[in-house]
Amino acid sequence: MNLISTLLIPLIVLIILSYGLKKKINIYDVFLDGAKDGIVMTFKLAPAVVAMVFAINIFIRSEFIYFILGFLKDFLNILSVPLEVVPMALVRPISGTAALAILNEILTVYGPDSYTGLLASTMQGCTDTTIYVLALYFGSINITKTRYALGVGLCADLAGIIASILIVRFLFL
Repeated sequence: MNLISTLLIPLIVLIILSYGLKKKINIYDVFLDGAKDGIVMTFKLAPAVVAMVFAINIFIRSEFIYFILGFLKDFLNILSVPLEVVPMALVRPISGTAALAILNEILTVYGPDSYTGLLASTMQGCTDTTIYVLALYFGSINITKTRYALGVGLCADLAGIIASILIVRFLFL
């Protein structure tokens, strides 16, 4: 298996080069055009990525999450949802990296086999970085009217959160 993974990328490159030579394509010029397009795309995406990182940092550093948790504490206890996973659930649609950092903290403090660790891990796998994906992909092709994409994506995240709570509760509690 290690040999296959080592040879796979060079093999793909050789297949592409062979195909280009067979079709009599100037491979180097096409490669340079692709590299130029990549740089242009990077500069188009940069403002959306910087804005998203800035917004995430403001959201996390403002401790708004902990303000919300004060109101939800009794409700979450009824559902057997540890308070520690709520910040991850709120941050996950915005930033996968921030949610991963929160997951890492949960796993370090409570352990991967604890109920909290299992719930946080399952929640990480059942949700997506919806707002980040919309900002990045829609921003890269200049779509400003996302229509129903945000609502559908956030509903899918909510369904993933509910499913992870139910699955972990029924399997591990």
